[in-house]
Amino acid sequence: MAGHEATVEWQLDDGDFAKGRYSRAHTLSFDGGATVLGSSSPAVVPLPFSDAAGVDPEEALIASASACHMLWFLDHARRAGLIVERYRDHAVGKMGKGADGRIAITRITLSPEIAFGGDAPDAATVEALHHKAHDDCFIANSLKTEIVVETR
Repeated sequence: MAGHEATVEWQLDDGDFAKGRYSRAHTLSFDGGATVLGSSSPAVVPLPFSDAAGVDPEEALIASASACHMLWFLDHARRAGLIVERYRDHAVGKMGKGADGRIAITRITLSPEIAFGGDAPDAATVEALHHKAHDDCFIANSLKTEIVVETR
């Protein structure tokens, strides 16, 4: 199986580490060369110790689930002879306590808007494509969180 790599790098600035008054900003570097600003969520660690412009781990998880679903949906639509011209998803993750009592992302809701070229498929066909995409998504298969697709 393929391996996947990311490098997460953080360095202490002029903050006070012992008192928890330090920046949580860091970089996320990927094996293809992309580098992204990362940070804790300001909802978890208050500003100025978080960087609201950075991608927090929760956002990255939600985006990964959404992107994986989209890539499988596109592949299954192509195999079905459909042309997808645009796919946009506003994915939302909810935090809560899991069955074990620990805080977790307990639900991810995907809300894709899809524009098809030519004749658009009926709702049942789109639903079946989403079901196949969900079943094949490596990220969804790796999570214990509920992932819901609300078609538009």
